Amino acid sequence: MTATIFANSSGQPPAAIAVIRISGPRARAALEVLAGRIPAPRHASLAALHDTRGEPLDHAMVLWLPGPGTATGEDVAELHCHGGRAVVAAVEAALAAIPGLRKAEPGEFTRQAFLNGRIDLAEAEGLADLLTAETELQRRSAMAMAGGALSRRVEDWRETLLSASARLEAVLDFSDEGDVAELPAELTTGIAALAQEIELWLDRPRAEALREGYRVVIAGPPNAGKSTLFNILVESDAAIATPIPGTTRDVLTRPVSLDGVPFLFADTAGLHDNAGDEVEAIGIERALDALDRADLVLWLGPEGAGPRGCWEIASQCDKPDAIRKRHARHRISAVTGEGLFDLRADLVGAARAALPGPGEAALNARQHALLEKALRSIAEAADDQDPLIAAECLRQARVAFDALLGRCETEDMLDALFGRFCIGK
Repeated sequence: MTATIFANSSGQPPAAIAVIRISGPRARAALEVLAGRIPAPRHASLAALHDTRGEPLDHAMVLWLPGPGTATGEDVAELHCHGGRAVVAAVEAALAAIPGLRKAEPGEFTRQAFLNGRIDLAEAEGLADLLTAETELQRRSAMAMAGGALSRRVEDWRETLLSASARLEAVLDFSDEGDVAELPAELTTGIAALAQEIELWLDRPRAEALREGYRVVIAGPPNAGKSTLFNILVESDAAIATPIPGTTRDVLTRPVSLDGVPFLFADTAGLHDNAGDEVEAIGIERALDALDRADLVLWLGPEGAGPRGCWEIASQCDKPDAIRKRHARHRISAVTGEGLFDLRADLVGAARAALPGPGEAALNARQHALLEKALRSIAEAADDQDPLIAAECLRQARVAFDALLGRCETEDMLDALFGRFCIGK
């Protein structure tokens, strides 16, 4: 029999209310033991809770939600208790004393929902991203994934492939023995159109960029104002800014949200050829590595000396001895505030263009790899005029779609995914 699990699903106490969720075949029995009765399904009811020895625990609002029409697809009971630590601990101890019940592992409620077909794997991944979303852009993209935006599209593609496979079988069935006919032109046209649609999804900005933030690296020679600009953009004194050359020895990063857009800003050691010591040399090496991984570099050094695609920033423009640039994208001063508002707005615009749009579903690395695999198989089916080979290619594409939705996944992969969730979810 499937285990019956329970956990506080409303966050760590203390709080005004603690929602303790019970899911599994013994949820009804557990509710009856603690509340003494079973309320009408899906109707909140006030009840006095007692442990197995009859000792009072709390007065709570209780809900009885019979499966399979529940979040987990199983029988579910909820106890809306007072949110003090002692109350939650006592109720959980009483539940643990009931035979057949145990405390849930991280993500186990959502895992049960997946195993019982209430959600697919792509939706579960979207829910995991939703729980960790810190910006509005991340929230809206995660909502789209958790709501099935990708799943519905994959199901449509899968149905298209099933229809094409059925037509291929008809071609094979009615061909003369030893003389296999070529693919109908309209069939290859339909497969090619499907491939183009998948390519559009693969060209979208990726979920990793949205999750980690638009990576902006500030670079240039020593004393160019890098740390000062970094502090302004992250709105804190995160970096030590002094007139002493070589103050910054390592790559310092800070995630921030600007106008609801996630950024990861990086301050780097000053770049020059003659490092004063081994520590500074290591800092310069790490700075160069950060440039290679940047989505955008703000270059505060001599014009034209920065990496390809960088933004030329004329910093410290209030100083008479500041580096002059003829074609600076922005001229800024931390002292007077000149150009800082425009730079910030420009950064937000660039990030918005590079990241998934508001409410747009974004593929993670696993999903992207499986869609690429499906696309290769579909392209091979469209190019090969042998129906036998084309049929096998379409089958391989359907296997990739099934893996994307979680119809054929390994236990290790599921452990890694649901381990991202908190206990109670």
